[in-house]
Formats: sequence, structure tokens, C-alpha cells
Amino acid sequence: MPLHPESHYTLTDALAWGEQDHNELIYGIPFDLKIPLRIHQEIRGSLGIQFYNYAEGKACEVYCVPLAVRPFERDGDRPENVDTLVEPDITVVCDLSKLDDIGCRGAPDLVVEILSPWTHRHDRFTKFNLYQKAGVREYWIVDPDNKCVQVFVLTDGYYKAADFGEAGDKLSVNVLDDCVINLSRVFSE
Repeated sequence: MPLHPESHYTLTDALAWGEQDHNELIYGIPFDLKIPLRIHQEIRGSLGIQFYNYAEGKACEVYCVPLAVRPFERDGDRPENVDTLVEPDITVVCDLSKLDDIGCRGAPDLVVEILSPWTHRHDRFTKFNLYQKAGVREYWIVDPDNKCVQVFVLTDGYYKAADFGEAGDKLSVNVLDDCVINLSRVFSE
């Protein structure tokens, strides 16, 4: 489906798009999601396994596949009124009442974005500000080129840099009790 930049799109439109149309919506503006590089997939898998292992038997769900996150949607909102839909690389939701057949309604607890050559600015600025405004409690930005992770925690409505890790380091997840991610399993040293 050809998209027109001057149009304002909503969840209603996104639900009608075919599987070949892979877009995010940010305030009604579509952003084309390109096929991720292999290293992107490897990092997502390595991180995902650690998050999955942590969540086993706990009241949190981990998604390492495209999950339709509508961070500003609230109970009673109609699809034609929802104009923001993103698909983070990893999404952790501990309030299971936010999950529905489409994905996640409202802000997840933790979001991980893995930078690609074409998403650096989008992930570091557009999504950073969107997740902050939506109330995502913790945001990780993973940089495959520099083999590092930046961790931001929502404090008084704004993200504060909480941690930084490189290959060989271990990072504690601030919003998940006793969850530690071993970056030596994510990046080769």
C-alpha cells in the first residue's frame, strides 16, 4: 500500500496493511521498518534469551519479535483515534492487563532498541522522546558497532542515564528485581 506523507494514519490503517507493509506510526506519520542486519538479529536473540530466562515463572512477559506497542492507547480508545504504534526490538511487560490480541496497550516496563545504520537518529531521539513521554520505565539502546549498551531510567518524567556497559560487563535491569544481563553473551570481546 503506498503511503502518503501528508496523510495522518491510525491503528485502523495499520491493521489493514498487509504483512509486506512493515511500518511504525509515530503521531500518525508512518516510518518504514527495514529488514534488520544479521548482527541485529544475533544481539536480539542473545539478549532475548537472558530476558526470557529471567521472566520464567514471573509475572512478566518478554517479546523479542515485533509486538505492536501502542504506548499512548488507553482503555476505551478506538483504533481510529490511536496514531502511535511502534515495534521495539525487545519489549518487557509486567502489567499483563496491558496485553491484548494486537500487542501492548500503554507503556511497557522496559524497551530495548538495537541500532541499525538507518535507525540511529530515530532510536536515539524520536523513540527516546516518545518512550519518555509515554512513561516507559526503562529504555536500553544497544549499539552493535561500538559493542555497548546505554541504559536510561524514567525519573520524575524524564530519562536519566542509569548505566553503560560494554562487552564483558554485566548490567542490572533497574525495573526487574535481581535481573542481570551478561553482555559477554551479547558481544564478542
